[in-house]
Amino acid sequence: MRGSFNALAGAVRRLGLDLLDGHLYVFVNKRRQLAKALWFDRSGFCVLAKRLERGTFQIPAVPEGASQVRVDAATLASLLACIDFTAVRKHWYHGRGSG
Repeated sequence: MRGSFNALAGAVRRLGLDLLDGHLYVFVNKRRQLAKALWFDRSGFCVLAKRLERGTFQIPAVPEGASQVRVDAATLASLLACIDFTAVRKHWYHGRGSG
């Protein structure tokens, strides 16, 4: 995880992905205490890094044999906020009917 723009871009290319597609590519180190994100914003590459002082990033399960996982914005926000979204259950609100 010492790499910056070129190293992260090389990792994306080795996965056979398009760096210019507007997607955000997130990398987490083995100890899951450091995350780096790479994306292209139409004028150049951007890198965002976050190092945790305590705890670890909770990453989604990676299917066997897969080298990548696609996540939606809510899952990414949970990952960066260190929320264990695998333990969170969805609760449905059943409002009372009128009458």
